Amino acid sequence: MIKTFWQDKDFDVFQIDGLENRMTALIENVRPKFEGLGKQYSHYFSSVLGDEFFPHVAKHARRSVNPPNDSWVAFAPYKRGYKAIPHFQIGLWGNHLFIIVAVIYEAPDKIAIAERLLKKKSLFNKLPSDFIVSGDHMRPDAIPLKKAKKEELEQLLVRLHDVKKAEFLVGRHIPREDAVKFTEEEFLKLVEETFEKLIPIYKTMINTK
Repeated sequence: MIKTFWQDKDFDVFQIDGLENRMTALIENVRPKFEGLGKQYSHYFSSVLGDEFFPHVAKHARRSVNPPNDSWVAFAPYKRGYKAIPHFQIGLWGNHLFIIVAVIYEAPDKIAIAERLLKKKSLFNKLPSDFIVSGDHMRPDAIPLKKAKKEELEQLLVRLHDVKKAEFLVGRHIPREDAVKFTEEEFLKLVEETFEKLIPIYKTMINTK
C-alpha cells in the first residue's frame, strides 16, 4: 500500500470523548506531523519572505474541560506568538484539512489591514477557484471564494475594518476523504503551491512589496 501523509486516525482524534483522552491521541498522532511541517515551512517562509519565521504548534494548554475541535501549526515572524499579527496555518478539523493565511481578533492593526485588502481586492481574482474565505477561525465552515467574490468577500473585509472581534481567513480547505489520499510528496507540493498563491495577500496584509 502507498503510505499517505494523513490517515483517518488523525481526523478521528476529534471524535474522542474527554479532554485528556483526546489530547493524548492528538499528541501521539497529529502533533509530530505538525512539528515536522513547522520546521519545514518556517524555513520556507524565512527564505521566501526574508524575515525569520517561527513555527507555533497548538498546545491547547488553556483548556481544562472542553477538548479541542481542531488543531494546527501556525507560522509567523515572531518567536513569542502569532495571534497579534497576520500568520499562515496548516491544520485539521474532523472533516477537513486547512491551509490558510489569517488575521484574527487579537490583531491590533486590523483596520489598516482591511483597508489595504479592500484597495487591492483584485488580488483575490488571481487565487485558484477552489479557495475559500471565512470570518471566524473558530468555525469549520467557510465560503467558496468564487461565490464570495460577488458580495461576501467585501462584506468580510468591511467587517474586519469595523468590528473589533472580526477576523479574516483565506486559503484552501481539503475534505478529509481527499486529504487521506495524498502521499507526503503530493501533500507538500499542495501546501507549497497554496502558500505561493497566498503570499501576495500576506504581503498586502503586512504592507510590504
